[in-house]
Amino acid sequence: ALDGSFLVSPLGWLMCAQAVLGLLVWSLVAATTYHLHAAYGWVMFVSLFFWILTLLFFVTYLLQLDQKFYMIPWPLVLMIYNAVATVLYITAFVTCAAAVQPTSWRQWDYNRRAAASFFACVTMITYGVSTFFSFRAWKGLGSNAATSQVTDHA
Repeated sequence: ALDGSFLVSPLGWLMCAQAVLGLLVWSLVAATTYHLHAAYGWVMFVSLFFWILTLLFFVTYLLQLDQKFYMIPWPLVLMIYNAVATVLYITAFVTCAAAVQPTSWRQWDYNRRAAASFFACVTMITYGVSTFFSFRAWKGLGSNAATSQVTDHA
């Protein structure tokens, strides 16, 4: 069964945004002669790797597979995933932005690489915000031990 509440949650919206923005990053880089520059290989790896993993996490939460595999600490896994994605997207953004050369011999390569840098930055921000929300979910949304004990026994 599909989880409609996940689609309207902040994490659901952010995963959708990450999937769309990540697709933009790797497709813009792939549309250039990226194989001539080693820096863009790293950007392609990071954007494609996290795009695929984000789609897998999205499907996992959408189909409520996280509840079927309850022995996995999903909030912790998602928090670590988002934190690692944020850090690696920082490196991909900086690499992509530093490798854009305005004197490129192909103007459309310059435009696509500059757009890829912009979208890598926006994607990095969405992963950072997701890290914040997943941290809050992992910690229990601000509840403390006293409130969780009271609600458990009531």
